[in-house]
Amino acid sequence: MQFKALSAAALLSLSSALYVPRASEVPAESKFFTLMALRSASPVHFASVSAARSNLFLNLPQQNATCDGEDPGYATFALQDGSLYLYRRSATPQQIYADRSGMGQGNVGYITGAQSPPRNAELDGWVVDESGNLSLDGAGFIACPDIIEGSWSLWIDAGVAQPGGSSGCLGISARAVESTKPISCQYTF
Repeated sequence: MQFKALSAAALLSLSSALYVPRASEVPAESKFFTLMALRSASPVHFASVSAARSNLFLNLPQQNATCDGEDPGYATFALQDGSLYLYRRSATPQQIYADRSGMGQGNVGYITGAQSPPRNAELDGWVVDESGNLSLDGAGFIACPDIIEGSWSLWIDAGVAQPGGSSGCLGISARAVESTKPISCQYTF
């Protein structure tokens, strides 16, 4: 009798686990996705990534993007051939870069159109791994607090624990979540 009860309980827990909502599958090349920060027991856990002022942020109150429709308050990305872009239906792309030099300390930003990237910027090497996390050649992200209206700035881990003179920075995972209805936006620079 106890065996039947244990078997039934195990079967019920297994079947209920199958219906737990999960993030979409890892985005393939050229699919659109948003980014969600993962860092348990922190103010940025489950925060969406926003784009403004040529940088990426978490918990930014307003990104002030010009969108086809209402600004959703978060950025949508596209990955193509190792390059990462902000999604925009336009001939003028906005491309993400990272500067892992001693001067850049892992600074992450974006350029618009024919704008030149910073001197030591890396434009290629972005990947979404089998767990669904975005990285640059295997380097993860760091989030630093108290930037704009309580938001957190995003950096690529370049071996500097507190980049840009910040304090209270945390390592995070940037989880890619497929966007089935992407909203095209031009982000401020």
